[in-house]
Amino acid sequence: MLEETQAIPADAIPRGWVDRAPARIQPYLRLARLDRPIGTWLLFWPCVFGLALGAAAQRHAFLSTVRDWWLLALFGIGAVVMRGAGCTYNDILDRNIDAQVARTRARPIPSGAVTVKQAWMFALAQGAAGLAILLSLNVYAIALGGLSLIFIALYPIMKRITWWPQAWLGLTFNWGALLGFAAQTGRTSAADLVLYSGCVFWTLGYDTIYALQDVDDDALVGVKSTARLFGTDARAWILLFYLFAFGLIAAAGDYGFRKAAAAALLLPVLGHFLWQLRRLDLESPPICLRLFRSNREAGGLIALAYGIASWISHAAGSAI
Repeated sequence: MLEETQAIPADAIPRGWVDRAPARIQPYLRLARLDRPIGTWLLFWPCVFGLALGAAAQRHAFLSTVRDWWLLALFGIGAVVMRGAGCTYNDILDRNIDAQVARTRARPIPSGAVTVKQAWMFALAQGAAGLAILLSLNVYAIALGGLSLIFIALYPIMKRITWWPQAWLGLTFNWGALLGFAAQTGRTSAADLVLYSGCVFWTLGYDTIYALQDVDDDALVGVKSTARLFGTDARAWILLFYLFAFGLIAAAGDYGFRKAAAAALLLPVLGHFLWQLRRLDLESPPICLRLFRSNREAGGLIALAYGIASWISHAAGSAI
């Protein structure tokens, strides 16, 4: 177990650049989870999927235009600041629970490294940066992005009122799939909604794996999760979630890229999901954490498949 005075959370990357930053700003970097970039990657990848699908809807290959690269950069920065703002807000509301959980009691607020007032100011600053990025998009995307604030605001209380907070996280964390498509096209499509649904199931799978680390502490403090709900059946549920995720993401790709063999290109993703299930040990927090983090690579495989599919689709369309 962690000592209450330990400054580095158990699931942080040890000896990273955050640990070499000036001591006075380290608590804020950790509050924004910059010592744990996996969450930023998992927020960013659905944005990339939506951007790629939107590029195909606009009849061009993804990253073949300067505008595509500009949007990719905006969404990358946005993923960093909005993930940081969301985590800061979550830590403010969860500070009393975090103080009782071994894995989280060393976070900046429960450890006393940052006051609640300072945390609120930091959250607002990050939110302002995210708003500036959002306002650079089209009107429809701005409105859609504003709607996501409802999901962000309610997420921290979900673990108190439902056994399915991972589902709410999926709805929240994958909003970028809708927003990326809207930034490209100024609308939402059926293919994009199917993509979003698939990403929600992906989150249900990987965040259940993440929650397996905390089942004992969560039971003590009364925090609910799918990991606690499923118990020894968690492996079967995670498999089901991953199969739904693969099916829906593949269907969205085949439809959105006009049958550019997206499903075949996504087979490595299915292999990755099955590898996670084979390696999963429900009783081993370190293995659960490693498998959760491996979804950065799973997201990269989806992005690669979507990117290639967009170029195949464009080439096929140009040849007609």
